[in-house]
Amino acid sequence: MTITTDITIIGGGVIGLLTAREFLTTGATVTIIEKNALGQESSWAGGGILLPLYPWRQADAITRLALQSLKLYPDLASELITDTGVDPEWTPCGLLITKNPDITAATDWCSSNAISFQQAGAEFFNCLDTQAENPLWLPEIAQARNPRLVKSLKQDLIIKGAIVHEHTELTAVNVHNKRVTSINITSGQTTINQLDVNQLVISAGAWTGQLFKQFFSEFACDAPKIAPVKGQMLLYDARPDTLSTMVLDGDQYLIPRRDGKILAGSTVEHDEFNKTVTTAALDRLNTFAVNLMPALKNYPLIKHWAGLRPGTEDGVPYIDKHPEVGNLSINAGHFRNGLVMGPASAQLMVDLILNRPTAVNPEPYKLCRKA
Repeated sequence: MTITTDITIIGGGVIGLLTAREFLTTGATVTIIEKNALGQESSWAGGGILLPLYPWRQADAITRLALQSLKLYPDLASELITDTGVDPEWTPCGLLITKNPDITAATDWCSSNAISFQQAGAEFFNCLDTQAENPLWLPEIAQARNPRLVKSLKQDLIIKGAIVHEHTELTAVNVHNKRVTSINITSGQTTINQLDVNQLVISAGAWTGQLFKQFFSEFACDAPKIAPVKGQMLLYDARPDTLSTMVLDGDQYLIPRRDGKILAGSTVEHDEFNKTVTTAALDRLNTFAVNLMPALKNYPLIKHWAGLRPGTEDGVPYIDKHPEVGNLSINAGHFRNGLVMGPASAQLMVDLILNRPTAVNPEPYKLCRKA
């Protein structure tokens, strides 16, 4: 017997997983459909710094979601550990930003948004080699370890009764009287029967724009302008306590995990849906990492990978109910900040669909917003 759940979510990245979890906490039933394995695209590939890079240079709409997520993360991490036994490694290890030519804007932003900060003294640079400029220390900024967060969310959703279809493609969307009535999906060589739909949420990351063009082009609202942006990363097998804090130096960063491994990132490449890693990126990231932290020369480089971020023109995601299709919604386009904005984005999506008061003003995230 096929079960028709209250919510059907297309896309099993961290945004889809968090949205599913938020719905489940309200008592709703949820189905998740993911074309690959859950969380193995941008969600798995990122660094996990829980603050937008140089947030004072970003749109205020990014700040609003990021700050709301900062409030939600401690309880989220604690609940995931308790409910699943899988630690997402939410770690408030602090962030050192070595170069701040716009230091007044930086400190004004921190003050306005109650983000603790202080000038970073020479002791922060004992193991680093860089030309610091107005270095800033943000002691309360945390990270989450992307693969562990995805693993804990997946386990939590299964425990809570979500229906999960992995390695499953969306092949048709059936619309009648401006409502989605059902969808067709396939898994491998097997065609699965039509799934009836109550509410449909598209949360497919970099692929979201394609899905809207493919299945909803007849409606006046333009497809969301979301394009893939490749990011390549490196991982070093360092010892614990080799680096105690996250370091943002120019456009690149180092992130220490609890087990000592150090992640170096990242590139920003407009290369369509190509996730191929390149020698040029490896050389550039490795040069950055060992120049900034010479001790990394003593540790093996053990991994090099790439992911596709869902980029929008200004980095602001689309979180909205479709203005024409009554039971269609979108939660996608978070660019580099899916983990940063994820909990608040999920909360806002559920608030909108359930007609609850919102913690964040929804206007900047409209699907048909002006460019």
